[in-house]
Amino acid sequence: MGFNEFLSSIFGNKSTRDMKEIKPWVEKVKAAYPEIEKLDNDALRAKTEELKKYIRESAKTECAKVEELKASIESLELEDREEVFAQIDKIEKEILEKYEKALDDVLPAAFAIVKATAKRFSENAEIVVTANDFDRQLAATKDFVRIEGDKAIYQNHWTAGGNDMVWNMVHYDVQLFGGVVLHKGKIAEMATGEGKTLVATLPVFLNALTGNGVHVVTVNDYLAKRDSEWMGPLYMFHGLSVDCIDKHQPNSDARRQAYMADITFGTNNEFGFDYLRDNMAISPKDLVQRRHNYAIVDEVDSVLIDDARTPLIISGPVPKGDDQLFEQLRPLVERLVEAQKVLATRYLSEAKRLIASEDKNEVEEGFLALYRSHKALPKNKALIKFLSEQGIKAGMLKTEEIYMEQNNKRMHEVTDPLYFVIDEKLNSVDLTDKGVDLITGNSSDPTLFVLPDIAGQLSELENIPNLSDEEKLQKKDELLTNYAVKSERVHTINQLLKAYTMFEKDDEYVVIDGQVKIVDEQTGRIMEGRRYSDGLHQAIEAKERVKVEAATQTFATITLQNYFRMYHKLSGMTGTAETEAGELWDIYKLDVVVIPTNRPIARKDMNDRVYKTKREKYKAVIEEIEKLVAAGRPVLVGTTSVEISEMLSKMLTMRHIEHNVLNAKLHQKEADIVAKAGLSGTVTIATNMAGRGTDIKLSPEVKAAGGLAIIGTERHESRRVDRQLRGRAGRQGDPGSSVFFVSLEDDLMRLFSSDRIASVMDKLGFQEGEMIEHKMISSSIERAQKKVEENNFGIRKRLLEYDDVMNKQRTVVYTKRRHALMGERIGMDIVNMIWDRCANAVESNDYEGCKMEVLQTLAMEVPFTEEEFRNEKKDKLAEKTFSIAMENFKRKTERLAQIANPVIKQVYEMQGHMYENILIPITDGKRMYNISCNLKAAYESESKEVVKAFEKAILLHVIDEAWKENLRELDELKHSVQNASYEQKDPLLIYKLESVTLFDAMVNKINNQTVSILMRGQIPVQQAPDEEETRRVEVREAAPEQRQDMSKYQENKQDLHDPNQQAAANQDTREQHRREPVRSEKIVGRNDPCPCGSGKKYKNCHGRNA
Repeated sequence: MGFNEFLSSIFGNKSTRDMKEIKPWVEKVKAAYPEIEKLDNDALRAKTEELKKYIRESAKTECAKVEELKASIESLELEDREEVFAQIDKIEKEILEKYEKALDDVLPAAFAIVKATAKRFSENAEIVVTANDFDRQLAATKDFVRIEGDKAIYQNHWTAGGNDMVWNMVHYDVQLFGGVVLHKGKIAEMATGEGKTLVATLPVFLNALTGNGVHVVTVNDYLAKRDSEWMGPLYMFHGLSVDCIDKHQPNSDARRQAYMADITFGTNNEFGFDYLRDNMAISPKDLVQRRHNYAIVDEVDSVLIDDARTPLIISGPVPKGDDQLFEQLRPLVERLVEAQKVLATRYLSEAKRLIASEDKNEVEEGFLALYRSHKALPKNKALIKFLSEQGIKAGMLKTEEIYMEQNNKRMHEVTDPLYFVIDEKLNSVDLTDKGVDLITGNSSDPTLFVLPDIAGQLSELENIPNLSDEEKLQKKDELLTNYAVKSERVHTINQLLKAYTMFEKDDEYVVIDGQVKIVDEQTGRIMEGRRYSDGLHQAIEAKERVKVEAATQTFATITLQNYFRMYHKLSGMTGTAETEAGELWDIYKLDVVVIPTNRPIARKDMNDRVYKTKREKYKAVIEEIEKLVAAGRPVLVGTTSVEISEMLSKMLTMRHIEHNVLNAKLHQKEADIVAKAGLSGTVTIATNMAGRGTDIKLSPEVKAAGGLAIIGTERHESRRVDRQLRGRAGRQGDPGSSVFFVSLEDDLMRLFSSDRIASVMDKLGFQEGEMIEHKMISSSIERAQKKVEENNFGIRKRLLEYDDVMNKQRTVVYTKRRHALMGERIGMDIVNMIWDRCANAVESNDYEGCKMEVLQTLAMEVPFTEEEFRNEKKDKLAEKTFSIAMENFKRKTERLAQIANPVIKQVYEMQGHMYENILIPITDGKRMYNISCNLKAAYESESKEVVKAFEKAILLHVIDEAWKENLRELDELKHSVQNASYEQKDPLLIYKLESVTLFDAMVNKINNQTVSILMRGQIPVQQAPDEEETRRVEVREAAPEQRQDMSKYQENKQDLHDPNQQAAANQDTREQHRREPVRSEKIVGRNDPCPCGSGKKYKNCHGRNA
């Protein structure tokens, strides 16, 4: 017994502690179930209504208090409202806490209701209940409900994902465990075939009883639509509405209705994009989402780990977006890469010759040449093969140590003869002086591709005598322009070099229909709409000679990580989260609980088989496949790229072994291939995470032959991905086996683990074709994977720290924007802006400066003398200025309403039936604003609505322009701070400090512009010629309120250019039945009787708005 096992036997491990905590809840459910099961169908539904009422009653007092406070807001002075809003926010938090407590109270009964409902659907072809209004609405649109008299009849079969499904599932005990874990806001790790979709019905039903909405998040739209149709009837039977956002167009009324449903299904991307679209809305009618209450994320590791750092971006065109250098500089880079290839090949052949020599000096020279070849092109296949020979890699590593001593003091001796240097681990390419000379050629400017020392040049400029300020400014502009032009040129060259040397077609990406599409490194599927960031995608487009897309500007962005952290409660389920438990806790505070399987896992996981070269490894894989097929077992072969799957396919074809291939080029056939993968003797080649969540079902003959055999052709850098592949076998106690074939030439082995294993194999005198298979070797590889995972977590965390800076700013700006859009808290924000400007004017200036700023921004004279300014406390002066500014502001807004009101009254009373909205001109003396206002609301509020509409329009315009500019500056800042590392400074720290300065400047700009316009706003009036006292205000009809036009914006999910940061599982298949033609929902003729049983025609009943 090891030390860890000894401690576990005394104190117990996490898994046993988790189970101990959950078991009492499961026992309560089991105790409540017999009582619930006895109820008839109507009583079962009535029990659900009883639970809803209990939850509502638990916070009844607090809800009434919130309504009372909201009703009192309008009667309060603007300055007093902030305190009331703070009180409302506090009580709303208390309401959520009370609901959580009430949910815990009703959990046993709610879970028992879901289980009893599932059992009734599985045992009865039809369930009869007394019809209510909800049933009648369902009958009008859904095939599985019909009305007969006062009865509603629910059938137990319906269409889901285009296929007819008969309900045949009932929850078993371990699924109750999973349900409790999900309700408690944790991650439930459940093995393949344990029914995660069914488990989710328990917490989804329970949390939907609050009426605050539950979001079920899936990784693709097929799953979102299928699961909403498959599980939906279970919820609908109890009067809970269900919808799927992916079925409806963005910004549509149908999508808003989908969010208003009790349970909403959708993909992670669409939930995130809807949040961004809502924060670009110009009218409350554009908003679709409500508060983020509770989300269950399916395949949670894929969404919250792999996809989390991938920004969702809504972007639009920028001026001169097509003006890019990729096409222009491509020939230079091609020349550079060709020259480097020649050089690398020459150094490699020289190395082979010299290393074979008996002379010690020549051998040293040989290893130096080998190291140069490695620095030139590390992915060169001939080089990788040579490095796998006995003692070669160890010799090269010794040479590397010599040149890296004393902080890379002698590294220049290695790199000077090269044109550029590639560092695989850092994922970087750097031009050398020789490379710069080659691409500069005969140009008149030898520094064409050299970044100038801008700090030094600006310092020299300061020291030049006899230069006027104007001349200095002009020269400074010239220097900065020159730097910007050269910076773009150097950046373009670097990205093109990366595209040519580090990204291979049919491996990292494919070209389909003239477009470069990224291949998910983990699933091998194409990730539609995703682009590499920072110009890398354009560089690959130039390399492949397809259309280079124009540059765009970010208008709104968020990472999925920051989107999902907005939910009041978050939970998730997957088959593989345990290896990432640290990260999930660190970032989301989500605990991972491993749920025991219903039946023990019978799969046999064998030790890794390690070979020296890839050639030996693949030969052994083919031989193993032949052996397994002969035994009548189905085989699933996992690969890490499109290229390897195609190569294995060719090898199997040569041996006349029938097989199917599933990769990025063939993913349309996925459902058919997966359906056949469990048949006897079937060979399926797929990527390591093929069909994440795929259920491969086995026949009794296959089970008798030993079950599904999993063969991994390479270890992935993440243990989680390898576990996904292993998890395809052994569902629900099925037999099976899994084994990984590894070579010392594989990427993971080459970068981390092969040196020690290579020396062991050399010492033991292993011959070609022989392999090592031992627990120690498998453990060594897992340790290497752990190192990579830690490294990747570090990269992710750093990226997220950058996004956190933007997220803090985004939260402030979007909150202000929402206040302006809804109008409820706009007065409070304006009061704070006026106070900010008063305090800023007094504290940041001398008397003259203060006088000038107060006049420019607040449109008034300072209310104190120069002597008072010098002698009195700044706080007191700011208070004095603020109180007079507020008086002026209130007087101006009242005046605005007074001037508008007679006209509004006249138009409404005379022509109110003709107009819905009217346009009112308001000017600040510089610009005319045509403010659209609802005529009825303006009439009823005595034109106060006009003032609110003016404030809202100004705030939205100013905030949007300032935020857009700030996003652009943050993008530029993120790019420029990377140079800080050359000065031994932390780029992230510089970014945080500089971004605060940018944010402060943006807030000042918003406050200045808003207050300045509002303080000067007035309605232009014309004197009537005869009656001196009558004023005429021009008003005209406004067009109906416009919806935000999103067609001019692009939505994409940007891929960060480090391969370690590429996201996973954008597509996925569950157990997919044979696809049949998709059936449309029930269509009723307008003149047919309404299916709700009312006896009316459909057009006069439920089809009235159709």
